[in-house]
Amino acid sequence: MFDWIAHLIDRAGYVGIALLMFLEGLFPPIPSWLVMPLAGFEASQGRFSPFAVVVAGTAGSTLGAICWYFVGRLVGVERLKAFAARHGHWLTLTPAQVDRADRWFDRHGAPAVMMARVVPVVRLLISVPAGVFAMDLRRFILFTAIGDTMWNGLMTGAGYLLKSHYIQVKGYLNPISTLVLATVAVTYFIRIVTWKRRS
Repeated sequence: MFDWIAHLIDRAGYVGIALLMFLEGLFPPIPSWLVMPLAGFEASQGRFSPFAVVVAGTAGSTLGAICWYFVGRLVGVERLKAFAARHGHWLTLTPAQVDRADRWFDRHGAPAVMMARVVPVVRLLISVPAGVFAMDLRRFILFTAIGDTMWNGLMTGAGYLLKSHYIQVKGYLNPISTLVLATVAVTYFIRIVTWKRRS
């Protein structure tokens, strides 16, 4: 995969960076921790502008997030409530909790989306609930783009500063990603085990 990513960035430049980050938003196996630091390394060699690298990466990743947002909109609150009524045990949500989550997202959706976009694993999941709870699309795009800019700026900066050692970014992010994923999995497992169906 590394060779393919490097080849695409080499051949397509900023368009390749944007395309890779778009695909990263749709297919998590394409890692942003490799794409953006590699582009940052290339910028440190004078081939790219660091600013333009961040802009290209943010355009691609935000567009990928918008796709998942519309998946959430297709599901919608009513379908989610109906699913919770039938299969709440597996969703670990009751219809009433879906309503509470909807109200919470109305109040805190924008900062939640922005901060989630700088957290490994979670950054790829937040777009669906934003769509399910019908967050205003313009606000979603704005705060997603802000979060993506922070994330992509951090990854590009790491590649720019580390230069040929940019692959070390993986060493820092892998444990964090594993911890976040483990936390999500354990939390879900606990909710499943302690679930009590409400009448």
